[in-house]
Amino acid sequence: MIEIDVGPNLVTFGTFILSWHGLFSFIAVASAVFLVGRWAPAKGIDPDDIYSVAIWAIIGGVIGARIAHVVDQWSFYQDNLIQIAYIWSGGIALWGGILGGFLAAAAYALWRKHPLGVIADLTAPAMLYVQTIGRLGDIVNGEHCAAATEKFFGFVWTNPVSDARICLNGVGDSVMPVIAMEIVWNLLALMLIWRLRNRIRPDGMLFALYLALYATGRFMVTFLREDRVWALGLQEAQYIAILVLVITVPLLIIKARPVTRLEPATEGGPSEDGAPAPRLRGTRAERRRRDRRR
Repeated sequence: MIEIDVGPNLVTFGTFILSWHGLFSFIAVASAVFLVGRWAPAKGIDPDDIYSVAIWAIIGGVIGARIAHVVDQWSFYQDNLIQIAYIWSGGIALWGGILGGFLAAAAYALWRKHPLGVIADLTAPAMLYVQTIGRLGDIVNGEHCAAATEKFFGFVWTNPVSDARICLNGVGDSVMPVIAMEIVWNLLALMLIWRLRNRIRPDGMLFALYLALYATGRFMVTFLREDRVWALGLQEAQYIAILVLVITVPLLIIKARPVTRLEPATEGGPSEDGAPAPRLRGTRAERRRRDRRR
């Protein structure tokens, strides 16, 4: 068993509170936006366009994360409506953040006529990175109630102000390491997504695969969590995962196909006649050699 005696807050100064979860989330989001901005020119996209899309994705993600949490805990919020606005007091849901961020970013990208599929595929590995780093903050905070365990490797939160205090299996109890399990799943999915960059078409299919992979892992891991059961023994996150799989799996089966080695993976910058120029797959060195032969 691993004991965690660190409190959930890194800095407390008057009414200002910086939690470990907030710190890790900021680091993850900021670095992911930076990475996608660095990758964008290889696809003929201006990094400034990525930063503009990211602003709307963050806004939509925060709103979506809060909505999903409020819906899941409506029995509390229906008698405390003002508390819905108190997002700084805690209470967000990752699925809401993912889907809310995607919808807001997609709406903005379509409005500005940015290549949504290309941007989504660039974002897919960054999303898994964000989720993995953010979950480190969850471990420190003691978030996400889980089933008790004595025979399996588990976490024990011992700090009396840990968020684990609100769980049925709270402070001092050994629980299933559901957060660590999700981190491992995310890293495995990230390895696969990274290897498949520029290898499946059409644009947007890599992001669809990311959603399907995360939904599969989240559905399984959630059986070991102790959030509110909605119906049939399933929790909110599992129903959202089912909905995502119902959409993405048929989409991948019908539309996704592998890219041959010399087939354009996506559209790049404009050619001399003004039409988008295809970008060929290959390593950076291979692309340089091809450019010299032209």
